[in-house]
Formats: sequence, structure tokens, C-alpha cells
Amino acid sequence: MTHKAAGMRHAHTCAAQRQKGIALFIVVVLVMLSMLLALWASRSALFNEMFVGNDADYQRALEAAQALLQDAELDIRGEQASGAACAASSSQPSVCRSGAGIAQFPRETGEVGLLLASLAEATPTGCRDGLCTKRTGPQDFWNNADEGQGITLGQMTAADVGARYGQFTGAIAGGKSDSILANREAGKGGWYWIEILPYDVNAGNSGVIANGSPRLALYMQPQVIYRITAIAHGRKSNTQVVMQQTYARQKRRD
Repeated sequence: MTHKAAGMRHAHTCAAQRQKGIALFIVVVLVMLSMLLALWASRSALFNEMFVGNDADYQRALEAAQALLQDAELDIRGEQASGAACAASSSQPSVCRSGAGIAQFPRETGEVGLLLASLAEATPTGCRDGLCTKRTGPQDFWNNADEGQGITLGQMTAADVGARYGQFTGAIAGGKSDSILANREAGKGGWYWIEILPYDVNAGNSGVIANGSPRLALYMQPQVIYRITAIAHGRKSNTQVVMQQTYARQKRRD
């Protein structure tokens, strides 16, 4: 009986030890699963934060690019945002393009050729003070960093080549995008370029539109349209927004 009781106690002891070992294994597995869940949750939160941050930065850059397009239109018309004529400033000769040597928009047809010839001398970009000849070759210079492949963004954003927000209109940056528009550091902020695109003065008489007599005739002098390109960089180095539009200035009849 004594040996039998001792054997039973030994069996119970071994069973208890095995149960403790299994319980420890289960606890370790649960701890590891908890750690994996916590790591997954933290990475998901980090990913969401990055996504929201990138989207917010893009929206700021988009607003800045839209503001640059509007500023370019005001530059073409020589107006302020209120519609009043641009007011020159002696302290800022670039405002209203009133300073000596600053490229001017053509007012008459005869001035178009002279301006384009002057801009063509601004090699290799064909741009000066935000005014450009029609670009040839690859159009997406903002994606090019190799001068051997064509015009680069670095060349187009050099001093006296592209135009900054308010540089020629006197507009002051404001709102959430002001940090982008007000940034004048090299390679940062935003710019716009205006291509001068002359066209055949007889194009309006070609009769392309059938029964066009009741339509309102354009009153454009000189016979040019403008292609505006605006680029804005966000706060993050990989955020860039490019917008383009064509603009035809129709003068008011006296």
C-alpha cells in the first residue's frame, strides 16, 4: 500500500507539472498575439497619419497652384483682384511690370514679334520674367532633371525666369496656402510661366463654325492667346502640383 500511494502521488505530481507547462505555453502564445495586435494597430495608425498628412499637403499645394493661375491672369490683364488697375510701387519695381528691363505683355500686334525675339534670346528656356515663347520638345519639364534631355525644372525656376505669386501683381499671400506662396527659397514654393502663342489673324474668318453670324465676335488685340503653367511644391519634398490652362484676353470695347 505504501508503494502504491507513493506511485499515485508521483503520477499526480507529473500531471500537475505537465499542466503548468501547457499553461505557460498558452500564456506565451497569448502574449505574443497581443504584441502582434498592438504592433498592427500602431502601424495602421501610422499609415493613416501618413495618408492624411500627404493628402493635406497635396490639398495645400493644389490651392497654391490655383492661386498662381489666378495671379497669372491678373498679370496678363494688368489688374488687381478687385478689378481695379494694377497700382505700381516705387519700392517694388516688378509690380505691374513697371521697372526698367522687365518683359512686358504685347499691347499691339506689332509688338508680339519683338517680344518673342527678345524672349528667344533667353536661352535655353526661352523665358524671362515669367513670359515665354512656345515650348518645343518635351512639354513636361517639371519631370526632367537631365539637361541633356531638354529643359529642366531647375532651369525654369531660376531667378528672372519664372514668376512668383504677387511678383508682378502686388498680391499678398494669405490663407492656409500662404506658406507655399510666400516661400521664395530656391526650389521651393510656387511659380507660373505664361507662353505667348500668336495665331493667324484670318482664323476668325475661316468659317469653321456653321451659321456663326449670330455669335458674338471676339475682340482681341493683339491676336494672341496665353498658355499658363503653374507649379506648386508642398511642404513635403515629394508633393508637387502642376496645373495648366489657356487664357484668351478679350478687351473691352471703348
